[in-house]
Amino acid sequence: MSRPPALFVSHGSPMFAIEPGLAGPELARLGRTLDPITAIVVVSPHWQTRGVRVTGAASLDTIHDFGGFPAALYELRYPAHGAPQLADAVVGLLARHGFDAAADLTRGLDHGAWVPLRYLRPQADVPVLQVSLPHDLDAAGALRLGRALAPLREQGVLVIGSGSLTHNLYEFRQRIDDPEYAQAFVDWIADAVARGDVEALVDYRERAPHAARAHPTQEHFLPLLVALGASDATDRRRRIEGGMTHAVLSMDAFAFGVAEEAA
Repeated sequence: MSRPPALFVSHGSPMFAIEPGLAGPELARLGRTLDPITAIVVVSPHWQTRGVRVTGAASLDTIHDFGGFPAALYELRYPAHGAPQLADAVVGLLARHGFDAAADLTRGLDHGAWVPLRYLRPQADVPVLQVSLPHDLDAAGALRLGRALAPLREQGVLVIGSGSLTHNLYEFRQRIDDPEYAQAFVDWIADAVARGDVEALVDYRERAPHAARAHPTQEHFLPLLVALGASDATDRRRRIEGGMTHAVLSMDAFAFGVAEEAA
């Protein structure tokens, strides 16, 4: 079995579920190249916990964890099945890497998980697990979380960090005069990813231009470091350009270990 890549995807606003823009077709195209995979593990910033939690139910509800959006969004479902045995194995793997890990038998999939999966795997035909972000996680910890999940790829598991490459929601709702700052941040990150500069990416808060403005809080950036941690130096790195929505929300994604013919 070929090893699936590790992915970082930007899920942006919940509207991405019904407004695919540039990113939706690109993720769909990538998704069609990912077989065979045995399961999907997704880390999303919309589930933050004390320690790390893993969905352990056999059937996962679609959580509509947002308000004030069109009614059509609340009618969407992603009918994913869980994998309780794999969840137990993931909990054990995380515990061996020093994380306080446990299964959660009631949690479903939040929009950070199911929205991009609607493009990547619309048929919902492989088991899905969601892994939480510890609320006190920092950039180095996110990289360590990804490294703990990395062995799953050898078992045919697709590891996804789902966040947003930029995530200033105040400016998303405003008209601003200098939206180009967001692209400058995105281009710096893309260059660091292309060079494999892990140290710079972990220290992005100090090194990247406009980092605190692009991410007033870190939780939507950390899934990139999870995906990076789940990769290794042999993985081919690919930027998937998704464009900039609402002037300042980047929808770019990164694939680590994608086959050359899929690039």
